[in-house]
Amino acid sequence: MPREGAGGFPQTGSTALRMTVLGHPPSWSCQWLPFLILLLGTGHEPGVEGVTHYKAGDPVILYVNKVGPYHNPQETYHYYQLPVCCPEKIRHKSLSLGEVLDGDRMAESLYEIRFRENVEKRILCHMQLSSAQVEQLRQAIEELYYFEFVVDDLPIRGFVGYMEESGFLPHSHKIGLWTHLDFHLEFHGDRIIFANVSVRDVKPHSLDGLRPDEFLGLTHTYSVRWSETSVERRSDRRRGDDGGFFPRTLEIHWLSIINSMVLVFLLVGFVAVILMRVLRNDLARYNLDEETTSAGSGDDFDQGDNGWKIIHTDVFRFPPYRGLLCAVLGVGAQFLALGTGIIVMALLGMFNVHRHGAINSAAILLYALTCCISGYVSSHFYRQIGGERWVWNIILTTSLFSVPFFLTWSVVNSVHWANGSTQALPATTILLLLTVWLLVGFPLTVIGGIFGKNNASPFDAPCRTKNIAREIPPQPWYKSTLIHMTVGGFLPFSAISVELYYIFATVWGREQYTLYGILFFVFAILLSVGACISIALTYFQLSGEDYRWWWRSVLSVGSTGLFIFLYSVFYYARRSNMSGAVQTVEFFGYSLLTGYVFFLMLGTISFFSSLKFIRYIYVNLKMD
Repeated sequence: MPREGAGGFPQTGSTALRMTVLGHPPSWSCQWLPFLILLLGTGHEPGVEGVTHYKAGDPVILYVNKVGPYHNPQETYHYYQLPVCCPEKIRHKSLSLGEVLDGDRMAESLYEIRFRENVEKRILCHMQLSSAQVEQLRQAIEELYYFEFVVDDLPIRGFVGYMEESGFLPHSHKIGLWTHLDFHLEFHGDRIIFANVSVRDVKPHSLDGLRPDEFLGLTHTYSVRWSETSVERRSDRRRGDDGGFFPRTLEIHWLSIINSMVLVFLLVGFVAVILMRVLRNDLARYNLDEETTSAGSGDDFDQGDNGWKIIHTDVFRFPPYRGLLCAVLGVGAQFLALGTGIIVMALLGMFNVHRHGAINSAAILLYALTCCISGYVSSHFYRQIGGERWVWNIILTTSLFSVPFFLTWSVVNSVHWANGSTQALPATTILLLLTVWLLVGFPLTVIGGIFGKNNASPFDAPCRTKNIAREIPPQPWYKSTLIHMTVGGFLPFSAISVELYYIFATVWGREQYTLYGILFFVFAILLSVGACISIALTYFQLSGEDYRWWWRSVLSVGSTGLFIFLYSVFYYARRSNMSGAVQTVEFFGYSLLTGYVFFLMLGTISFFSSLKFIRYIYVNLKMD
């Protein structure tokens, strides 16, 4: 975001500016063709940028988009809600679903720009502002409002005005409005490569000292400067401080990730070596004891202290609330597929950085299509462990995420709507999303559930389960569920804590995340650490003759989601300047959902890792 001429701003936000909402246009481009919109919203083909080809003198449309407090990226309002130069009839641009979800509300502006034609201080409009309108602008400037324009899918941003505070006695507080904007556009051949706006050589128009009954006359002007560049593609342009995301900390970013990877590999290697060595000794001792017992009295080997061997008749005893457990595993498997699909698509270059909302549209499409995975995994495992109410299981599976998401979104959207924010979805968009879920997501969940139920075979347990459960001996405090959740959640969280800051800074910022290669490695490390920690904790639990591992394995590593939410609280309080009811409700609402999604994903990885491990050790144990 260009910061030229933006010095002297305070470092804290304040409450949201209350502004009258302009009438919504007849349609925010939400057509009743769900699949077409979703597919088009994902962007363009891999490696192809959606740029327009121009001839010299062709008009270049500049769209005004939104304004909002600089420190509250998700609190945005339509640009024309401010008293600015506005056409008599506002014509809105047709938007994709992803752009609407991003809070974009683009409308044509009064700026007349032609390809490769420079403009020197052209008048945009003359305005007479009342004292109420001046106060509205003053409040916006004091809250560090920035504006966003769009030229050929390139966002250009600048501050609405200038504020300067100096001295203590006497105290100086000056407010100024930028009434002239310098646009700088770079082109290569017949394409626009870069766009920026500057106020470097402009003096702000003072808004101080206006009497309540006095009108303020303003003349808004602009200039346009074109320059040719040798860069052929937008993604190849090195913009430095003009818009690159963390350009000065990329090397530190890589070093931090490499450091985390080394520590994680050491941890995984340590757990694997130690665990395999202990298991080898256990299996050798148990099998030797079994041969000795069989050659002697022939009694059952449940005599003496045999650790995890002694609970072989209970370790595969099905847990309580098996329907809920299967629903968790099904939805967790769906989000694992969804997360992997998004990262792979990003690595293949399917998301154009300059295409607004591409990832949002792709995520909605993939979520609807991957609902068959949640239905299949949940119903398949539910039938394996003896579940009979498969219809109720399907309903629970499809509601496990959609219901909390709908409740959270309802609260967040209501707050945005009450404050007139563009983040509030129009009714047509809400109906479109609901239609996609009803016609695609829910049916695919049912279809997947039917296939999972029909293809399910009986649960293959290496050991027979007795009818009477064995009494569990008292466990030491360090083997309690709380301690396992603390250890199992903190270690995976520590593996991603470095990358988590960059993700938060991007998601709750104004730029798109582009370091997908790093994200792929971090995601793989997270899953690997979660699986290893789950196996280790399950082994310690079974060694204490506690066979209630089913839910414990889900909770132990799934608690990483709680650590991520706690980190979000820390980020909000210490690493950001966000404030106000609109931004706070959205941040914590969606942070809760994020932690919940990580709980489902990592709980699923943890459970199936523990199940695979338990099958392995009991298959290799001689019990006949």
